[in-house]
Amino acid sequence: MFKSVFTKYMTVFVLILLFSFLLLTLILSALVNGYNLNVKMNTMTNAARTVRSYLVNSFYEAEATDFEEYLYTQGPLLSPVIDLLSDDGDKMILWIIDADGQTVFTGGSGAAEAGESALPAADGRYVLPDSVLQALMTEGSISGRGTLDGFFQTSHCTYGTAIRTASGGFVGAVVASTESEGMGELLEAMNKTVLMSTLWVMLAALVALYFMTERMVAPLRSMSRAAKQFADGKFDVRVAVTGSDEIAELAQAFNNMADGLAAIDEMQRSFIANVSHDLRTPMTSISGFIDGILSGAIPPEKQEYYLGVISSEVHRLSRLVSTLLDISRIQAGERKFTMANFDICELSRQILISFEQKIEARSLDVSFECDDERMEVCADRDAIHQVLYNICDNAIKFSRDGGKYRIRITEHDRRVCVSVFNEGVGISEEDLPHVFDRFFKSDKSRGLDKTGVGLGMYISRAIIEAHGGKIWAESEAGQWCRFSFTLPKASVLDKLKNSDAARGHGV
Repeated sequence: MFKSVFTKYMTVFVLILLFSFLLLTLILSALVNGYNLNVKMNTMTNAARTVRSYLVNSFYEAEATDFEEYLYTQGPLLSPVIDLLSDDGDKMILWIIDADGQTVFTGGSGAAEAGESALPAADGRYVLPDSVLQALMTEGSISGRGTLDGFFQTSHCTYGTAIRTASGGFVGAVVASTESEGMGELLEAMNKTVLMSTLWVMLAALVALYFMTERMVAPLRSMSRAAKQFADGKFDVRVAVTGSDEIAELAQAFNNMADGLAAIDEMQRSFIANVSHDLRTPMTSISGFIDGILSGAIPPEKQEYYLGVISSEVHRLSRLVSTLLDISRIQAGERKFTMANFDICELSRQILISFEQKIEARSLDVSFECDDERMEVCADRDAIHQVLYNICDNAIKFSRDGGKYRIRITEHDRRVCVSVFNEGVGISEEDLPHVFDRFFKSDKSRGLDKTGVGLGMYISRAIIEAHGGKIWAESEAGQWCRFSFTLPKASVLDKLKNSDAARGHGV
């Protein structure tokens, strides 16, 4: 796993580096070439224009009449000036051209190599191509990079400016040129530098990526080993959490999941033990009484009594099976609710009355409080009856004799809140967060709750949450306990619809 992750990261990282440095090299080469070309063109332009200005001014100062003749006589005298103007390290050549395109004089730092880079005429003089001469005559200047229509054998940067008389007649031109490949050595050195930088950066990236990947993958390997142990039923394995990044959060979440799995496993073991006990006890009673009746050990006059006991135990088994089926339906999402408006206060009174005998047996101090005489909610009546009955039954079971027992119904923000309070054993602080978990029983000794299997509160929470409400528990161990849940209040529009429907049916 580590090698696979490392290989993927390294491949992507190297490709990104190579692409980045290649792009950087191309950009730098383009910038250097562009800058070099601009410098060359500016140098040649300044040099050509300076020579042209000097020739024109000196021609008029000498009061000469034939410019071409003047060029032939003054050209050699310009050699020091031309050499000075072209001394920029780029082997620039300055050409003085007459009106026919023939070179009158050639000078500059690159003039010694001119014969290797230009095509001479038959008499040894260089002649500009007609197309270039025509451009100088019509446009007044030329500039660019190339062979100048075959005038050069290799690519050159060239700038030419026409020499005109006061009347505007074309009498010649000054052309400056230099080889355009003059930056080759610099670019080669730059590319070598970039290549070496790339290799060093890639080496550093390999080392850094190795340790980064190892730090990231080590917890994942630990999780993989722990998950394999989970598959074998060992839920006591935990992953070391270091740092505060996403990997640390994942490791912490993994440990939380392990805690949850361990808790669920423990609850399932407890559930199996509880269900086994609840199934074995009534079945043993049923089997014993039936065998006694069949064998004649139980006299006929007592058979009716024991048949009643058998019936009670059968109903107990039926309730247990019904609860298990209800859990299966809730987990599969198959339980459907019929929403309707009903008076939650009336339902609470009915449930309270049904516990009259149990309340009297415990001598509980009962109080019933409602904000209004009638408070309607929109919910499934049977489902809410199941929830409230379960909460009230638990409150009586775990109340102390003579303790307070209170049902309170209030309204807040379009919600109706139902609370059931009792004084008694309460719930410990460590058990309180797990009250609504599956298979959880705070009375693990089964001293007070001999019939429950730890599913009632789980079912209650599922029902209330399906209605868009909330259910919670508050307690002080050994003192008191309060279970509360909320339901949506019936809207005025729903009440009017129900009232119209009732009148339509003659109610």
